[in-house]
Amino acid sequence: MHFPLAVRGMRKLNYDLWQLQQGRRDGSHGTRRERSYALAQMANTLHERGYAGLRARNLKGRHVEALVRDWFDRGLADATMMNRMAHLRWWAKEVGKPNIVRTNAEYGIGKRSHVSDGTKRRDLDLEKLALVKDEHVRMALRLQAAFGLRREEAIKFRPSWADRGDRIVVKASTAKGGRARDVPILKDEQRALLDEARRLAGGGAMIPRHRNYAEQRKVYEDQTRKAGLDRNHGLRHAYAIDRYEDITGWKAPAAGGPPRDGLKGARRRMDTAARIQISGELGHGRLDVCRAYLA
Repeated sequence: MHFPLAVRGMRKLNYDLWQLQQGRRDGSHGTRRERSYALAQMANTLHERGYAGLRARNLKGRHVEALVRDWFDRGLADATMMNRMAHLRWWAKEVGKPNIVRTNAEYGIGKRSHVSDGTKRRDLDLEKLALVKDEHVRMALRLQAAFGLRREEAIKFRPSWADRGDRIVVKASTAKGGRARDVPILKDEQRALLDEARRLAGGGAMIPRHRNYAEQRKVYEDQTRKAGLDRNHGLRHAYAIDRYEDITGWKAPAAGGPPRDGLKGARRRMDTAARIQISGELGHGRLDVCRAYLA
């Protein structure tokens, strides 16, 4: 059998995982690329942790635990670990062992802290969110945080139309500059939030039936101001910073990670790929706009 040059010389596990992904069309191109990178990292980690002869179909609970220990040892953020768990679950499912990967909480992987890290990010404060009386406004805020949406996009978000299973689609008519875009669904929490949004909105948007957009925007502005949640562009900064770490495995320059100018070779290419991906998910047409979020 003749293999492509890219896979010749691969370790057995790396090759198995590469082969598992061939012909798969679940997820957007960006999601599949991110999955490929994450699975390759996992294979390398398991090799370094003493599982040199492991094959993909022989994945067991102890291998999952070894990966999680490595992530904790290296100080990865919870959001990054949650993202990698989603890719690990994909692997387990593909080899017929979906039940060997337990819940994030059982591995001690929790939700991201709300403590400021000195960037322009703003994480959604759940105590302040509880002060927002309008349930549609609360849901719009949660969608902004989960998917990096702008205010208008979140208020006009129609989950019955936008939810495509593995991604959401932001309508051109609601997006700044009229640019439609896809945003991947990568975490169980995003999936659960969309299901909740569907139940709230029915076939509509994050606007109660007795109001129009202008009226709901006014309610949004009034209630978020009273609750101390009136600077919500910072939610997009948080989304961008977290996604950068999810994709690359290291912190964004804005959050204390290595500056782009100091990256070489594969790390430089991964930085560029991450910025292109994030720029698209945020609805920007230019790569240099990412500097405002990532530095």
